[in-house]
Amino acid sequence: MAQETQKAALDVTQKFLVLYRHLRRYSRKTQCEGVRGRGLVTLRYLNEAGPLTIGQICEYLFISGSSTSELVSRLEEAGYLERRRSTKDSRVVYVELTPKGREIAEQPPSGGIPLLRERIKALPFDRLQLLDEAFASLIEIMEIDSNALK
Repeated sequence: MAQETQKAALDVTQKFLVLYRHLRRYSRKTQCEGVRGRGLVTLRYLNEAGPLTIGQICEYLFISGSSTSELVSRLEEAGYLERRRSTKDSRVVYVELTPKGREIAEQPPSGGIPLLRERIKALPFDRLQLLDEAFASLIEIMEIDSNALK
């Protein structure tokens, strides 16, 4: 491997580790503050999108239905969310924020995935495509089955 290629590979690996370590620190910080990462993301998404079904939250978070249900139950027990049956179809249950949940959701994101989700929307399409290709390559290089992570 040429010296230039080795240097580039080292730089990419170091940048990935910086990102990874930052996300781990952010996750530990939010756990200490009460609402964990996915919980905070859920509250913010509900604040932005309004009442949603478990399925819609599941799709947004990219986790399994059972994990989403457990998360919603924890947030409901903590008083951040409530479930409400649809008036049009009693089989449909919506999840919505309580005033306590809205208060948490409206706090500005301080880092991690919530900040990424907010700021990535402002990137131009061509830059988003480059990032998508780069992450797809990393997933392939690391032999990660992204479907297994749901």
